[in-house]
Amino acid sequence: QVRLEESGGGLVQAGGSLRLSCAASGRTFSNRAMGWFRQAPGKEREFVAAINWSGGDTYYADSVKGRFTISRDNAKNTVLLQMISLKTEDTGVYYCAVGVFLSTAQTMGVTGRSDYWGQGTQVTVSS
Repeated sequence: QVRLEESGGGLVQAGGSLRLSCAASGRTFSNRAMGWFRQAPGKEREFVAAINWSGGDTYYADSVKGRFTISRDNAKNTVLLQMISLKTEDTGVYYCAVGVFLSTAQTMGVTGRSDYWGQGTQVTVSS
């Protein structure tokens, strides 16, 4: 059974940092793009960042460019999201996702199509 488990969320003041981690189990995703999405209260889920299967290509939402960094460790079947200079508008539930077969980081970001989703981890940025 495939499972994506996010961790690392929490409460942080604006300007602070957090690192989210997503551990995949049940199968390996070393040949798939992976990414992060988020959903703020009362809003639709939106794309945050994605990384291709090798880690050599990344794609970010404009709102997080320069502040968030996505990375992956295929040996550990994990994907990370390092977030710095957090803003109150970064508040939301962050979801890890696995891209559909042959998706790139960019297509995952543009289409939002994913085969698997985690349960999410809450990130709250206070002013």
